[in-house]
Amino acid sequence: VTTLVNTSNKGPSNKKRGRSKKAHVLAASVEQATENFLEKGDKIAKESQFLKEELVAAVEDVRKQGELMKSASGEFADDPCSSVKRGNMVRAARALLSAVTRLLILADMADVYKLLVQLKVVEEGILKLRNAGTEQDLGIQYKALKPEVDKLNIMAAKRQQ
Repeated sequence: VTTLVNTSNKGPSNKKRGRSKKAHVLAASVEQATENFLEKGDKIAKESQFLKEELVAAVEDVRKQGELMKSASGEFADDPCSSVKRGNMVRAARALLSAVTRLLILADMADVYKLLVQLKVVEEGILKLRNAGTEQDLGIQYKALKPEVDKLNIMAAKRQQ
């Protein structure tokens, strides 16, 4: 987007006008990246326990903005000298980036919520451990707590990858 917006003010170029091969390659790579992102977004939205409706709506928005970007970039690639088509593509790119950002934020929120739910389970287990009345009860509570702590640790580690 930045490259498209920051056009050169050096005046007319001596380069041959017409169709841009590089623009078509760029448009195809943006389209492929959007498709890959949508695949992962669909999977996350379907598997999510939290914010499911919002995630599905965000994926659909990315899909819609991706189609608009595909159309605008194709038109720009066919006529790279048109400032109107350049402007349309810049607006489409910004809208796509905005939709992608919204989806990423929602996916992150759902992930954090999952972590908080697991943290609550661990906190409750610690409370039971603390309130154990006998040594046997302490052992039982510890055995119950350990897998929950391990699960929380794995979930937190995944966010660091």
